Amino acid sequence: MNYQQLTEGRRYQISALLERGISVSEIAKTVQCHRSTVYRELKRGGKGSHYCPNEAQLLSIKKRKSARKYKIPQERVDFIRLLLESDWSPEQISSVLTRVGATVSHEWIYRFVAQDKRLGGKLYRHLRQGHKRYRRGKKEKAPAIKNAISIDDRPSIVDSKERLGDWEIDTVLGKHGTGAMVTILERKTRFYVVKKVPSKSADDVTKATIELLMPYKEHVHTITADNGREFAGHETIAKALEADVYFA
Repeated sequence: MNYQQLTEGRRYQISALLERGISVSEIAKTVQCHRSTVYRELKRGGKGSHYCPNEAQLLSIKKRKSARKYKIPQERVDFIRLLLESDWSPEQISSVLTRVGATVSHEWIYRFVAQDKRLGGKLYRHLRQGHKRYRRGKKEKAPAIKNAISIDDRPSIVDSKERLGDWEIDTVLGKHGTGAMVTILERKTRFYVVKKVPSKSADDVTKATIELLMPYKEHVHTITADNGREFAGHETIAKALEADVYFA
């Protein structure tokens, strides 16, 4: 069956079929859409136990207008393309961007890949077979990091986000454990810097962190990391940037 997008006419058709006591499965067949689409439609256009096709249509129009208003910056699109070409899954990419305050859904990335394919692009070749969801690997319990300073000792001004220069650092592992991405976010402005590294080793992450933040050294007061072993070089980072590093 070729599924059709719901139009205003189909919404009134759904309403009429519901009034006749027709099941959702039969309604889906009649209006040529997936059963889950009908369920979502009833949830969106429902008032109590009653479905309002006019209300559902207005909400649909509002949603489309809202989607058209927002355009993802080209710089971010280029970054997404780079990660796709490095065999990162849409779920991984979405996760990284969300952490640095530049949210892009994995559904949008899949649509972007599909559009690229229609235009003759090859990004689809980098997707995993069957569009399997990326699942973050189980976090290994890391040994205590030498001379680590707890987040409990971090100045309270960092939590208030009133000051410029307090950063959060994280890493994401690449496909099959090859390569990684270092992401660093400035808490107040949500400005972020990202760098791809050969591995998640402490040496690679330490070097990347210093390279990323050195241009902003005057505005680096604190860096907060998790207890991952890749941040074992925190003392080297603190010395190079003249900043304090804390562990959550």
